[in-house]
Amino acid sequence: MLIVRPGHPDDLEALVALAASAEPALTNLPAHRERLAERLAASQHALSESIAAPDGEIYTFVLEDLGADTPRVVGTASIRARAGAREAYYTWRREMLIHASQQLDVRREVSILSLSHELSEASLLCAFSLDSSYRGGPGERLLRRARLLFVAQHPERFMPNLAVAMPGHLDDNGHSPFWESVGRHFFVRDFAEINEIAGIHSKSFIAEVMPPFPLYEPLLSEAGRAAIGSVHSGHRRAAADLRDEGFTASRHVDLFDGGLLFEAPFERLHSVRGNRWHPVLLDNRVAAAEHAPALLANQETAGFRCVTAPHALTQTSQLRLAPAHADRLGLDTGRAVLAVPLPKITEETSRC
Repeated sequence: MLIVRPGHPDDLEALVALAASAEPALTNLPAHRERLAERLAASQHALSESIAAPDGEIYTFVLEDLGADTPRVVGTASIRARAGAREAYYTWRREMLIHASQQLDVRREVSILSLSHELSEASLLCAFSLDSSYRGGPGERLLRRARLLFVAQHPERFMPNLAVAMPGHLDDNGHSPFWESVGRHFFVRDFAEINEIAGIHSKSFIAEVMPPFPLYEPLLSEAGRAAIGSVHSGHRRAAADLRDEGFTASRHVDLFDGGLLFEAPFERLHSVRGNRWHPVLLDNRVAAAEHAPALLANQETAGFRCVTAPHALTQTSQLRLAPAHADRLGLDTGRAVLAVPLPKITEETSRC
């Protein structure tokens, strides 16, 4: 059985391994033991506090496989309550300028990139990494969407707008065409090196070095332009799932690799609009093949748990739950469970 729960200090070694194996390497999940230990401690502290409004909290979750002899952490994902609480969260904002001359009878629309920190006031879904043997399986969607059921239960802890940055296109050598066309001219560093620095240290260098004036897209290399708003080949299914959830493409792109950013108002998400509370009815006869899958979460904060199970409702809206699932959620008959059906992603959608 797979379950999503908050991370704790004992998960450190697993997080270090997941960070090191992320494809591509993630700025927001550095394979740095000290930083990851700090993140787990900060998450545990935030979950133990009563929060009235979002600030610098980070919530880190893990996907745990309980089916083996020894339970094993096989994935992790986080939420930053306010992306720019500690330092500005920079992106490139895509805009259009119009250059016109009546004398020359010329009117041209030119795309530009402007340095922006607008998304500093969003909550950020980030630091998603999964063991390679679980990619493309049910655990991937469970881990990605379980965070949203936590947000749905604790809206006071998060901003009204959510954002998520997708890794951008890298070439066959692991180089970022966008970085080579833009960032290298100002930092004189390789993409991988600057990515690591940004993940481990302060990002104040961005405002110090990046140009404050707009960049004209036509002046970038062809490969650099093509990478603007791109999604890394290994994350296209994730992008399809986010679209299905209710996220839409933002006019912002990642500062370093030009990757696509998604945004959505909290109340527009499927996991928020589509969830319902149901009283639990323990039933060991529930057959998964007879019911569509759903995400089920308990009402806890530090003890938050989320699993995938059959969406089996009685005529009185009780949710029939197998004892094994109920045990993992810490629920019994009559207790409430939050449920949201999982829509099916078609093969056509997954190619988005």
